[in-house]
Amino acid sequence: MLSYLWFGMIAASFFCALCTGHMEQLSKAALDGADRAIQLLLSMAGVMCLWTGLMKIADKGGLTSSAAKLFSPVLAKLMPDYDKDSPAMRAVSANITANLLGLGNAATPFGLAAMREMQKTNSLRTSPNNSMVMFVIINTASVQLIPTTIAALRQAASSIQPYSILPHIWITSVLTLAAGILLAGLFMIKR
Repeated sequence: MLSYLWFGMIAASFFCALCTGHMEQLSKAALDGADRAIQLLLSMAGVMCLWTGLMKIADKGGLTSSAAKLFSPVLAKLMPDYDKDSPAMRAVSANITANLLGLGNAATPFGLAAMREMQKTNSLRTSPNNSMVMFVIINTASVQLIPTTIAALRQAASSIQPYSILPHIWITSVLTLAAGILLAGLFMIKR
C-alpha cells in the first residue's frame, strides 16, 4: 500500500511540475533531496555503528546480565510465563537496556531474539501469549534515558543543542509506557 502512496505522490508532483512549467525546479529538488538523504545516512551510520558496537561490548562484558538481575523483579510480574533466568528474559533485558540507551537499532536484534525464545515455550503456537504481548508494548513504548538516535538526527540537522529534548522524551516515554502496561493489564486474556 505504501508503495502505491509513494508512486501517487511522485506522479502528482511530476504532473503538477509538467503543467506549471517547473520541471527544472522539480529535478533540482529531487537531486537536492537525494544528496541530503545520503549526508544524513552517512552521519547516522557513524553514530549507529558506535552505539551498536558499544552495546555488543556491553553484552559480552555482562552488562545485560546485570540488567537482567536489576529488571527481573519487575519483569517477573509483567511477564510471568517465563523464568527470570531463561534465555527469553535475558534477551528481553538486553532489549530494554539498549532501548534505555536510545539504541533502537541495537535493540532490534535483542527484541527478535527475545520473541524467538518466547515462542519456543509458547503453548499457543498460532498466537502470542500475554507475556509476548506485554513485551511488544514495553519494547514499543520504551523509556529512553539517552535518545542517541534522535540526538544524532537533530545534530545532523544542525541543531545547536541536540540533547535539549531530554526532559520531554523522559516524560512522554514514561507516560506512554505506563499507559501501555496499564491497558495491556486490563485487556489480558485469562487462560
